[in-house]
Amino acid sequence: MIKNRLTLTTSLIFLLQLFCSANAGSNKKISRQEYIQTYKDWAIQDMKKSGIPASIKLAQAILESGDGNSDLARKSNNHFGIKCHTDWNGKRIYHDDDAKGECFRVYKNPLESFEDHSSFLTTRSRYQKLFDLDPTDYKSWAKGLKECGYATNPKYPELLIKIIEENELYIYDVEGGEALRKNKPTGYRKEKGIVVNPFSIREIKYNNGVKYIEVKSDDSFASITSEFKLKDWELPHYNDLSKNADISSFRYLYIEPKRNKAHPSHNFHITKEGETMHSIAHQYGIKLKKLNKYNGTTQSKEPKTGEKISLRKKIK
Repeated sequence: MIKNRLTLTTSLIFLLQLFCSANAGSNKKISRQEYIQTYKDWAIQDMKKSGIPASIKLAQAILESGDGNSDLARKSNNHFGIKCHTDWNGKRIYHDDDAKGECFRVYKNPLESFEDHSSFLTTRSRYQKLFDLDPTDYKSWAKGLKECGYATNPKYPELLIKIIEENELYIYDVEGGEALRKNKPTGYRKEKGIVVNPFSIREIKYNNGVKYIEVKSDDSFASITSEFKLKDWELPHYNDLSKNADISSFRYLYIEPKRNKAHPSHNFHITKEGETMHSIAHQYGIKLKKLNKYNGTTQSKEPKTGEKISLRKKIK
């Protein structure tokens, strides 16, 4: 059954490849969601082989190709803005970028571009340190790409992270991360000093783009801190709790800092009976300090049932 599904997936990808190649010169623009749905399977399958996070690969392709609508993507199937360099023997096209008339690679179809992007990162020594990173840590990967010299734009990491979080591309790393847990990638991986993948310990989930884990009956601040190699102060701080708080009543805890705002789809919350500012902040993955600031509340003042709580900006 699994083999049949893989064969079917491969066939569908091949048809997509032909479709995308045939329509590369079309004037019709595609939306970001259409682009993601078209190429996400390639990104996930590539992650299983190369170790490059699917979210990073998709975000780079989205940013560099303008959702597949740039001239470079349409005319040359170049979705990652990869320039010729001295080792490129294929077709070339000249395009104004950092300088006038720069040389860029030309591919037969988008799939070639996706594959060459992986080869570009896995075979060059300056990118090797990226593969020491957790494949689900898209923020470190985004910053690492800039540090390794992939892009000249100083805001490149922020742009990638914004794309990933706005489109929840990190969900594709979960599937890829699961594969990495079971099978060693065939791409470049440094064995010594590699960061332990939390997926090998327990499942990590996301809320508002923030990683969290479900609390088990035998969990404590100390055990979770040790499991995820956190500092003693981090777990209580990330969850707006005191160091001696009882965590048995919590279904989940965040293992990285919460956001300053809720997801754009959540502007307000109507308080239910028994809810507190802390429980609301926890529910939406927002820092309690920010939530209090937006609503002019303090730790000693809790909202009333039915009260409208702002989740993204200060109430005037």
